[in-house]
Amino acid sequence: MTVETVQLEMNSPITDAEELKLVSSRYPVRITKYYKGLIKEKNDAIWKQSMPSIKELEDSGITDPLGEEHDSPVKCIVHRYPDRALFYSTSECAMFCRFCTRKRKVGKTDTVSKEDWNEGFEYIKKHTEIRDVVVSGGDPLTLSDENLGFILSNLRKIKHVQIIRIGTRMPVVNPNRITDKLCSILKQHHPLYINTHFNHPDEITDESTEACNKLANVGIPLGNQSVLLKGVNDDIATMKLLMQKLLEIRVKPYYIYMMDLILGASHFRTSLQTGLDIIEGLRGHTSGMAVPQLVIDAPNGGGKIPIMPETIISKEYGEVILRNYENKYFSYPLE
Repeated sequence: MTVETVQLEMNSPITDAEELKLVSSRYPVRITKYYKGLIKEKNDAIWKQSMPSIKELEDSGITDPLGEEHDSPVKCIVHRYPDRALFYSTSECAMFCRFCTRKRKVGKTDTVSKEDWNEGFEYIKKHTEIRDVVVSGGDPLTLSDENLGFILSNLRKIKHVQIIRIGTRMPVVNPNRITDKLCSILKQHHPLYINTHFNHPDEITDESTEACNKLANVGIPLGNQSVLLKGVNDDIATMKLLMQKLLEIRVKPYYIYMMDLILGASHFRTSLQTGLDIIEGLRGHTSGMAVPQLVIDAPNGGGKIPIMPETIISKEYGEVILRNYENKYFSYPLE
């Protein structure tokens, strides 16, 4: 599939030429024409997610922060959890987000072939404990309809695979990719779920709304995984508005990730307390459906660990003392 993108030139009027040259030599730069059109001014939330920063070269992070290579028995499989696996379908993305956890791979020469896919299918067939497969990348929706259909069909043929999930940012960065033809292919493979990746209210537009509606209308449950990003969405008001707008377009807030310890992206990291404060500012102050789970994807393959504000104050004398969203205290029997 051809994605309409803007390959930024050295004389681009929206970024410093020397900065672009230095950063892009190490970390490739790509932005879709659509997403570039959402930029209102330099250093706004859209700019920061998509435009290169010299801070990417002043970094002390980890190349593979989640230890995925250690849990990769074959090239396109990451098998970390007991009953589910990640199917790495492509290294291509429509846009190269500056905070990507797979910054080591995306846009590089680490291509994934049909032979790699077939090796992945065989691995899953042999591991009957795998009941849930996440098709990831890169972005799976950069693949052609035919290749995406090939992957989904082969996964659906494996009897012990009950659920297929797709992780994509296409509704956010290139919503025109969500065509009627694509939806007709996807709906053949239920139960199929899609998690997308909105980080800021300005990303919810008429175009992205239409894309999500098309997917929802063919019966695909939609979830959203945001990343907590310094200077982008690290305040309660922004996150609250984002979560509420997501529900309006039929996307359920699922996760807020604390930033992975990615080489080239530590300038996006916030404190853990910032994340906890945001969850506290959501819970009780908006509907429960609008409150995602705050998680840390633990370094070196530890997996996703939920992080919650302290609501249990103490346990004694057969009671638990609880704190609610108004900072009021209540007792409840332990048994």
